[in-house]
Amino acid sequence: MPDNAAVPPFAVISGGQVHRVLDGRHREIVDLIESAYRAHGAGDTVNPPSYFLRFPDRPSSRIIALPASIGGETRVDGIKWISSFPENLERGIPRASAVLILNDHDTGYPLACLESSIISASRTAASAALAADRLSKRDDRPRRIGFFGVGLIARYINDYLAGTGWSFDEFGVFDRSAEHAHGYADYLKRSADGSARVTVHGSAEDLVRGSDLLVFATTAGTPHVTDPAWFSHNPVVLHISLRDLSPEVVLASTNIVDDVEHCLKADTSVHLAEQRVGHRDFIDGTLDDVLTRRLTPAADRPVVFSPFGLGVLDLAVGKHVYDTVLGAGELAVVEDFFHELRRYG
Repeated sequence: MPDNAAVPPFAVISGGQVHRVLDGRHREIVDLIESAYRAHGAGDTVNPPSYFLRFPDRPSSRIIALPASIGGETRVDGIKWISSFPENLERGIPRASAVLILNDHDTGYPLACLESSIISASRTAASAALAADRLSKRDDRPRRIGFFGVGLIARYINDYLAGTGWSFDEFGVFDRSAEHAHGYADYLKRSADGSARVTVHGSAEDLVRGSDLLVFATTAGTPHVTDPAWFSHNPVVLHISLRDLSPEVVLASTNIVDDVEHCLKADTSVHLAEQRVGHRDFIDGTLDDVLTRRLTPAADRPVVFSPFGLGVLDLAVGKHVYDTVLGAGELAVVEDFFHELRRYG
């Protein structure tokens, strides 16, 4: 007879529940992300390559599968299934949508399906905030921040920076859509300290030259920022969208990634730089190297953080959400989800 008690119940966790668990918990989530990076650096994760599902009839769109496993106290396996359909912006809805499946560590049975666009944005923003903190000088944090690309990810990064103690004298904004740029500027004016100046720049060069901390969060598929001279003031660059910078800019910078093998593929900027020079020597290290102080980035060059996005980060945040909802007695279990449990009928 099957031991039905050994099979975990399967639950669905809505975006509303995810939001309620994560809202306002910026520092806690940054700490979770740091722990996940450290686990990955210590070899206590499995994070195989992401799989890209592309469409001949919709070349700008894709759906990505990120399988992963994380050990330690988290002890969960799973997969994120996230779509990117840029044309959604014309429909007035976000570009990305996602679900996360968590699997029980001991039986492999799925535990839950979670709405994951919020989880994905939160872990991305927490990773960016962590990198900004550790790649900046503690006694001389950047006071001028620039946002290149002004969608949901940019908003989450700004929220996570503010929620972990950052403040700025100047905010710069640039987007190829003037309407979107001004909309984001209005959001910054509402959310920032009233004494901070918010400027919508007329060119990418003006934004880059006027920012000490830069956030690239675009939908660009190929490099469009090509002049290393724009970065001569040595800013910290959070290259979240991965494909904005030309190989020339990359090769003139200190380059930090989340995982070397993951990041140097799929025609990311660092991948294009590798193809240009035929080696990877321009990659200085990983964020875990910085966290564990095996690496201190040089101060005389721009510092570019290029995170490909590790599935283990989604698992860490997703398991936290699951445990919180379970502990609150609010888990929406799908009864009879696992119906066939007898091996021989």
